[in-house]
Amino acid sequence: MKAITLQGFGGTDQLKLEETDKPTIKPDEILVAVKATAINRADIEKRKGNYPSSDFDPILGLEIAGVVEEAGEEAFGWEKGDRIFGLIPSGGYAEYAVLNSKLAMPIPEHLSYEQAAAVPEVFLTAYQTLHWLGELKQGETVLIHAGASGVGTAAIQLAKQAGATVAVTAGSQEKLDFCKELGADIAINYKKEDFADTLAKTGADVILDFIGASYWDQNIKTLKTDGRLILIGFLGGTELKNATITPFLAKRLHVKGTLLSTRSNDYKAKLTADLIDNVLPLFESQAIKPIVDKVFRLADIADAHDYMESNKNTGKIVLHVAD
Repeated sequence: MKAITLQGFGGTDQLKLEETDKPTIKPDEILVAVKATAINRADIEKRKGNYPSSDFDPILGLEIAGVVEEAGEEAFGWEKGDRIFGLIPSGGYAEYAVLNSKLAMPIPEHLSYEQAAAVPEVFLTAYQTLHWLGELKQGETVLIHAGASGVGTAAIQLAKQAGATVAVTAGSQEKLDFCKELGADIAINYKKEDFADTLAKTGADVILDFIGASYWDQNIKTLKTDGRLILIGFLGGTELKNATITPFLAKRLHVKGTLLSTRSNDYKAKLTADLIDNVLPLFESQAIKPIVDKVFRLADIADAHDYMESNKNTGKIVLHVAD
């Protein structure tokens, strides 16, 4: 099969399109003929060797959409030819990939493979951080940093479905306008405004943060009493300076960090089941939608990575693998 293989940690020159062996499956797994996959920030960090708790992955890619090629004897409910998508630990940048049957989801009928590939990682992450970790309730306010990112655009839609007031940050008016189209109530240009000052009166019950250290003080200032800060990334660094625990006691704050890719299959399976029950019907009714910014060919993987690193995308960057 054709696959993008990582030759070593480093730049995009380490990504090569070449022939490699088709993977084999265990009894509870599914071999998927991949039609589309997607780029995630974790792929960039894995390529560079910066991803926490990560071994070397010769083939990157955390999510796939395609057709069942072969179902293991314990992969109940799936047959050859079924349209399928889901989260995988690695291997998505290839013509064939292995998907644990408990992490598999049926593609809603009206979604293309490219649209389906834009769902698993970001909607599972958004659902997990908003509901499992953030415990978001109707009527609360959530602040979503990087609102125009893949997870951001998913979280905006899910938060609105939950009846929350949604505030977002982004770096351009175009991205902020798009966030508003998705349902954001408050849109803040982080290059021109201090979000803590803008939200001084409203505050936030939940914050989803991809930035890390550089937003720490503002996040703590913005949180209401009993507020929950969910750390998803560290684009703004990891080292805190002059931090104090006083606000944690005074406002009874909660801080939780998460990496979905390092969770157990049992955890991911329960989260996938929740998504099937609570989110797939929203796709089927078209109350929410996957946001695809741009589709690249598999052979143009270097351009796709460069595009993500330039922070130009609004929503997901997708790789077309096969027709």
